[in-house]
Amino acid sequence: MRLFMILCCFCLMFSLAQAEDFLGLPLPQGKVVEKTDTYIKIETLNTHDEILKFYKGVLEKEKDIKFRNWKEMTYIEDDGARPWHSINIYKDQGSHTTVQINKDKWSWIIGTLVLRYIAVFVVLMVLMLALSLSGQITGRLFEEGSKSGEK
Repeated sequence: MRLFMILCCFCLMFSLAQAEDFLGLPLPQGKVVEKTDTYIKIETLNTHDEILKFYKGVLEKEKDIKFRNWKEMTYIEDDGARPWHSINIYKDQGSHTTVQINKDKWSWIIGTLVLRYIAVFVVLMVLMLALSLSGQITGRLFEEGSKSGEK
């Protein structure tokens, strides 16, 4: 009976711990407005600055984290290998602040890789055209110089 009670306590503690985070990232106190497999949206009574301070404290020892302060929100982005991709903390919403945590999506990952792959070939084509044009100009200059030197 004691073993059963201990197991129940551990299950309860585990479920409570799971309710306070999303993709390994702690959540601020608030009401969950929307939750899917790819993101969670929370409304909290805390101010934007309090939420930002909370996440700066949580992420202070992490590397590959970028904080971007935009007009409508603060965007916290992970450039590492964490399961979450970004945290959006929206500004100027009156009595509440909305926080959205987005999961890393394969479409975004593949899209970024394809864009980089195409960009490499664009750069190589520009270099090839520049070298080809430079070679033609140099060839004509030396061709004219060798003709005038023969006479």
